[in-house]
Amino acid sequence: MTGTFATTESAIGGTHTATTMAGAATAPQAEKKPKAQLPGGFHWGTGRRKTAVARVRIKPGTGVVMVNKRKADQYFTELRDLNDIVAPLTATDLLKKMDVFVNVSGGGLAGQAGAVKLGLARAVMHYDAQHERKLRDLGYLTRDSRQVERKKYGRSGARRRFQFSKR
Repeated sequence: MTGTFATTESAIGGTHTATTMAGAATAPQAEKKPKAQLPGGFHWGTGRRKTAVARVRIKPGTGVVMVNKRKADQYFTELRDLNDIVAPLTATDLLKKMDVFVNVSGGGLAGQAGAVKLGLARAVMHYDAQHERKLRDLGYLTRDSRQVERKKYGRSGARRRFQFSKR
């Protein structure tokens, strides 16, 4: 039973020793296969932000973006939100090549726009896995897990206290 030892330093400062057997075969890295399409040629992705949930479906088309059966510029009136929801398509040069259909619920408009952005990025990755590196580098595949902190008893908010009175 002969093996080789390799000592490496991890990013957190610890040292790890790994043993590999000389005759053991390492498993080849399986390449990501494109996932099957939904009926109708759709690729899907789910996004969440705060309390908003977006279910996004995309398919090759002319660049139509529908949110809750309305045009995107009728649903999201703020330019910031409109730019957010098409950011993954702009980054991958698919803006005029894909039709996007979104069902979004919960939260406010900013949370919904963030949920659509994550769902759209996941759907684009589902459509073509080659875009994953670019989307991940730009932060579009990272779930923003920040939530509203709950109000505590004895305080006027989550952290703010009532005004102090000496007498």
